[in-house]
Parts: sequence; C-alpha cells; structure tokens
Amino acid sequence: MSSSKEPKTKTTWRQAPVELIRIFDKALQSLPEAERRKMFAYPCSFINGQMFAGLHQENLVLRLPENGRKEFLKIAGAKPFEPMPGRVMKEYVVVPQSVLNSETQLRTWLGKAFAFAISLPPKPSK
Repeated sequence: MSSSKEPKTKTTWRQAPVELIRIFDKALQSLPEAERRKMFAYPCSFINGQMFAGLHQENLVLRLPENGRKEFLKIAGAKPFEPMPGRVMKEYVVVPQSVLNSETQLRTWLGKAFAFAISLPPKPSK
C-alpha cells in the first residue's frame, strides 16, 4: 500500500566559511557581554536570550528594529534574510560584502543589532 503523502525532504545547509566565522568572531570582540552559542550548527550571538546576530551558510545576519532595517537595506547588496525560499525572517537582514569588508561598519551595525536585542524583554532560561 503506498502513501499519498510525499516524503519530507531534509534541508541541508552548507557550513559557514572559515573566513566568515573569523570575521564574525573578531567583530564580536567589541561586545564581550554577548553570549555565543550555536543555532542549527551555526555560530550566533545572544543577549538576555535574544538572538541579535549569527551566521547562516555564507551569510552573516543581523536583527534590527524596523527603522534600522530600512536604513540598512539601502546599502547595496543588503537584503532581508530568507533562510528558505518564501520564509523571510522579518527582523533579520543579510550583511553585504561591503560591510563585511569594513570592521568599522560591521561593528557599528552589530552594535545596533545588540542595542535592539537588549531593548527586548529577556527570554526566560530553558
């Protein structure tokens, strides 16, 4: 007897490039109070249980408030974060190469993401 349901296909994501991990780790040195942990096997950063930055495949993503997102998305190459087709994560944006290449810009935007996350109510510990 065959099932009418299609089998679920497993999503396989590529590992983050070593150089991107290095850039992310170096930028996070400016935020020693950030908690580092992995989410879906990718390095991410949290404050008060709220994620504010992380890696996904070959992208660094930041969580920004609406006005910050509008400003950020004006940067060439910046785009909303869509981990799967049709699944845009509303508060997250993909950092373009031009920002990754600038320590100053990256730390500035990382700081804005951190400030947004710290303004949110703390998530209770599991």
